[in-house]
Amino acid sequence: MRRATWAALLACALSAPASAEPLTLDEALASVAAPHPDRRIAESDLALARANRDEATSRQDFSLFLDGSLRTGRQPGGDWKPDNIGRIVARKPLFDFGRSSQAIAAADEEVTARQEALYTVESLRRIDIMARYFDVLMADRQYAADNEFMAVAYVAWDNAKDRFKVGQISRPDLLKLETEYQDIRERRNASEQRMRSTRQRLAQAIYRPDRLPEELAEPQLKDNARPVPDYETLLPWVMAKNPRILALQAQSAAADARLAAIRAERNPTLDAEVVGGGYSRESVTRDEASAGLVFTIPLYQGGRVDARVARERAQKERTAAELEKLRFDLSDTLLATLQEIEWLRGSSRAAADKQIEYRDWALERARAEYELEMKTNLGTSMAETQMAQIRRKQVEYRLALALARLQALSGGSLPPVEGARK
Repeated sequence: MRRATWAALLACALSAPASAEPLTLDEALASVAAPHPDRRIAESDLALARANRDEATSRQDFSLFLDGSLRTGRQPGGDWKPDNIGRIVARKPLFDFGRSSQAIAAADEEVTARQEALYTVESLRRIDIMARYFDVLMADRQYAADNEFMAVAYVAWDNAKDRFKVGQISRPDLLKLETEYQDIRERRNASEQRMRSTRQRLAQAIYRPDRLPEELAEPQLKDNARPVPDYETLLPWVMAKNPRILALQAQSAAADARLAAIRAERNPTLDAEVVGGGYSRESVTRDEASAGLVFTIPLYQGGRVDARVARERAQKERTAAELEKLRFDLSDTLLATLQEIEWLRGSSRAAADKQIEYRDWALERARAEYELEMKTNLGTSMAETQMAQIRRKQVEYRLALALARLQALSGGSLPPVEGARK
C-alpha cells in the first residue's frame, strides 16, 4: 500500500513527462555551456571588452574621407565668383607617442579580466548544478522516509481508534496519537512539496525550465577520495591561480595602461596625408594632388587630461582595495573549505557509518520481533534506517560540493599532492 501511495504522489509531484533514461550528474553538468542568463551576461561583457579592443586597435587604421565646401568669394575690385572645393583625403597615423599602444594594452587587460570572469561564472554554475542535483536526491529520500513515518503513525492512530471504542485507552491518549499523526503528515506533505520545488530549481539551473527532471541517477562521486594538499601548499597556489584575483589584477593593469594613454594626450601626433582635390577657381597656391606629414602639438587642453587622470587613479585605488580584500576573504574561505573536507572525511563519515550500522542491527531485531509478534515497530525501524542512510548520503554530497568549491578557488586545478590529507 505504501509503495503504491509513494508512486502516485511522485507522479503528482512531477509535471514533466517521463523520460526514457534517468538524468545523470554528468549530463546535468554538461549544461554549464548552455546559454543560461548568467553565462550570457558574462559572454556579453567579454564581447564588449573585445569590441573596445577592436576600437582601440582601429586608431592606427588608414582612413579615407571626402572633404568639400560650397562657397563664393570676391577679390578686391572684382565680382563674386564660385569658389567650390572638393577633396579626397587619405590619412594614416604614424606616431601618437603612446596613445594607441597604451589604449590597446588597456583593452587587452580588460579582455583578460572578462575571460576570467566568464570562467568564474562557469565554476559557480557547476557548483550550483551539483547542489541542485543533490537537493533533488535528498528531497526524494526525505519524502520516502517521512512517508514511512506517516504510515506508521497512521496505523498506530487507526488501531487506537478501535481500542478506544472498547475502552482500552482514554480519549487524551487517542488525541495524542492523532496529533502525532497530523504532525508527521504535515512534515511529509512539506517533503512532497520540496520534491517539486527542488526539481524546478534544478531544471532552471540546467537551463531546461520547461522540463522538470523526473528521475535522477545516483552519482558515483569517485573524486570524493582524491587527496587534498594542505593549507600552506594551497594558499600561494590559490593566490596565483584564482580567477577572481586574476581578473582584478588584469583590471589594475588596465587602469595603469589607461593612465599612460591619458597622459600621452599631451604628446604630439604625426600623420601621413595624401590629398587629391578639384577647385572651381584656379589658383597657383592650390594643388590637384599633394602629400605630406601632419604634425600636431597640443599646447593647451584645459583640465580635461587632469580630470581623466584623477578618475583613473581613483578607479585603480578601488581595484587595489578590492584585490586586497579578496585575498583576505579567499584565505578564510580556503581554510574553512579544507576544514570542512577534513571534518566530513573524518568524524562525520565515521558517525554516519556507525549510525547505519546501528540502524541495520535495530532493523534486523525489529524484523525478528515482528515475525515473533512480540512488537510492531518494524515500520519505525525501517524509516529510521532510511534516515541513517540519508545522513550518510548527505555527508558525501557535502564533500563533493566542498571539493568542487576547492577546485574553483584554485582556478580549476590543484597542485601536486605530497603528504595530503585523506
